[in-house]
Amino acid sequence: MESKVKAFGHPIHPMLIVFPLGLLATSLFFDIIHWITGNGFFSVVAFWMITAGVIGALLAAIFGLIDWLAIPAGTRAKTLGLWHGVGNVVIVLLFIVSWLIRLNAQANPSVIAYILSIVGVALALVTGWLGGELVERLGVGVDEGANLNAPSSLSGQPATGTLGARRMTR
Repeated sequence: MESKVKAFGHPIHPMLIVFPLGLLATSLFFDIIHWITGNGFFSVVAFWMITAGVIGALLAAIFGLIDWLAIPAGTRAKTLGLWHGVGNVVIVLLFIVSWLIRLNAQANPSVIAYILSIVGVALALVTGWLGGELVERLGVGVDEGANLNAPSSLSGQPATGTLGARRMTR
């Protein structure tokens, strides 16, 4: 299934997700440095990384939603895409709440702000895997001949089927 929104022949959603994923995950590393050193500067950096990460995630979500709406109903890709999208909405909400908690205490946020970030990053590992499954295994956003019903990459079965074999002979 080819992506509906492209720039220079490449799908936009996968290009945009690297920024929020990297920013939100790295914000947690700066929080950890704050815990170790006690230097509030690192939590302030984390606050601004969360700010940029949430903005980037909302932008990436627009393009992800457009692509998800184009996936045919009743396919494994549609279901995985739903889990991927809903999970990412939860992640963004966790980080927004963490950001709001930090708003008036950027240099020394409460433990709850840190816990929300930890849960958000842990969940991002799962939704990131789902996104990888969609693109790398099911070929969503890759090209017109993608196999939208390929089995899980964890199944040990090949991804190619009727559609995949047809694509390989083109």
